Amino acid sequence: MAGRSSPYPLTKPVGTITRGTTGVNRLRRSDRWLINDEVVTTRLRAASNPLVVDLGYGANPWTTLELAARLRTVRADVSVVGLEIDPERVAADQDGVAFTRGGFELAGLRPVLVRAFNVLRQYPETAVTEAWSTVRSRLAPNGLLIEGTCDELGRRCAWVLLDQDGPRSLTLAWDPFTVDRPSDLAERLPKALIHRNVPGEPIHTMLTAADHAWARAATSAPFGPRVRWRAAVQLLRDDGFPVRHYRRRLRDNVLSVPWSAVAPLGSA
Repeated sequence: MAGRSSPYPLTKPVGTITRGTTGVNRLRRSDRWLINDEVVTTRLRAASNPLVVDLGYGANPWTTLELAARLRTVRADVSVVGLEIDPERVAADQDGVAFTRGGFELAGLRPVLVRAFNVLRQYPETAVTEAWSTVRSRLAPNGLLIEGTCDELGRRCAWVLLDQDGPRSLTLAWDPFTVDRPSDLAERLPKALIHRNVPGEPIHTMLTAADHAWARAATSAPFGPRVRWRAAVQLLRDDGFPVRHYRRRLRDNVLSVPWSAVAPLGSA
C-alpha cells in the first residue's frame, strides 16, 4: 500500500525499479536449501536479533510470506521484512511479516540474512559488485546474503551465498524431472556468472564437466534422475571438482561448489 507510514528508518532507496514478476512457490528450492544449510541455520539461531530481509519481492508478497513460514521452522521468533523499491508494490503487513520501501541500502535495517532473487538479473553485470558490497556492508555481524535467479516456475534456480568477506559458494538446484542436463541451468546463472559461461571460464568448465558426468552416469537412469545425479556428482568429485556432499536425501538435484571453483577470471 503506497504512502503508508513505516516504523523503519527513512533512507533513500538504492537501486532501480525492475519488472517485479513473481509467483506462488517460485522460490521453494532456495527456501528448502536455506532451512537445511548448516551455515545459514547456525547463524540464524545464534543471532541476537533474528531479522531477515526479502529484498525485491516483486508485484506480490507471496514468496516473502512463504519465506517467513519456512524460516519459522528453524527459529520461531524470526522477524521478516519485505523490501520493494517501487512504492506502488509495498504490501500491507500481514501474517507477522512487515513490508516497506527500500533497496540495496536495506532501509537502514541490519539483518542477519538477506534474500535477493531475480533482482540483479535485470541489472548490468558491472553493477553486481557494488550491489553486493552495499548489501554486505549493512548486514548484522555474521550476516549472510543469498542472491540468485530462477525461472518463472521455480524449476531451475541458481544462487550465490555471501557473507561480509564476499562470495562463499554457488549452488544450482533443479527439478529432477524437467531438466535434461546440468548445463540447462546456464540460462539461470546469477548475473555475476551468466555472461561468463564461455570456454576458458571456470563456470563453463564446471558445467561442461557436469554434463559429461551426467552422460557417464546414464547406467543409473533406470533408477530415476535423483539416483543418476548422485552418481554423476560422485564422478565429478572423482574428477577433482569440490562438489559439496549433502548427508540428507534431497528432493531436488543440487550442485554446490565453493565460489573459488567458479569465480570469473580476473575477479578479486
